[in-house]
Amino acid sequence: MMEQQNYQYQNDSVFVQEKSVAKKFFANVFLWMFVALAVSSVAAFGLVNSPGILSQLVSERGFTVLGYIAIFAPLGLVMLMGAAMQRLSYPALVGIFLLYSILTGVMLGFVLLIYTAASIAICFAAAAIIFAVMAIMGYTTDVDLSKFGPILMAGVIGLVVVSIINMFIGSDTLGYILGFVGIAIFTALTAYKVQEIKRIGEGLDENGNEIALADSKKLALMGALSLYITFINLFLSLLRVFGDRR
Repeated sequence: MMEQQNYQYQNDSVFVQEKSVAKKFFANVFLWMFVALAVSSVAAFGLVNSPGILSQLVSERGFTVLGYIAIFAPLGLVMLMGAAMQRLSYPALVGIFLLYSILTGVMLGFVLLIYTAASIAICFAAAAIIFAVMAIMGYTTDVDLSKFGPILMAGVIGLVVVSIINMFIGSDTLGYILGFVGIAIFTALTAYKVQEIKRIGEGLDENGNEIALADSKKLALMGALSLYITFINLFLSLLRVFGDRR
């Protein structure tokens, strides 16, 4: 009887420990996401209020070389983090993550110059509400959303390709349609990614060794990056459809 009670106690302890680790991992993901949003916000408002820096990025003829670097460098940083996550140290990964947040903030600074402050605030609030609702759905639902992953990623790739084509075409109608498509894709992608991150947290090694802890920190950072990109694209899609230009 005593052995059975001890066995039950050990099982309960392991279960509680696993739940604690999973929740800690999930909390770290959102903590880093909020850090990225804060850094980007500071960078965006800093750019808007720094005419000297802005003149180095944009001239009367359009973007300068530095401006194009600031716009396209984040894509390279994301690819670097994804491809070299295992080889990079955790501090190096944090540094790249913060640099990505700063450069994304610079890109958002250009957005602040195009749209009115009221429409930016409304679209940001709408994006936050949609993101929160879908995150809760993704975390609590018992439906397996993994089967929608390939479809959503194909949609993202198609959206990017058509958006690049529209940069040369300059069609306002196509841009408007892409905005609605982007809202649908990134809304659904929020629930999918949150469920995926939840499962990663639940499946982490519970041995407590240094390798597992280091890997969990890196995975939390990559999860935050994924959610951050999803939120920013949801916000920009809403702005494309409902934003008022200056």
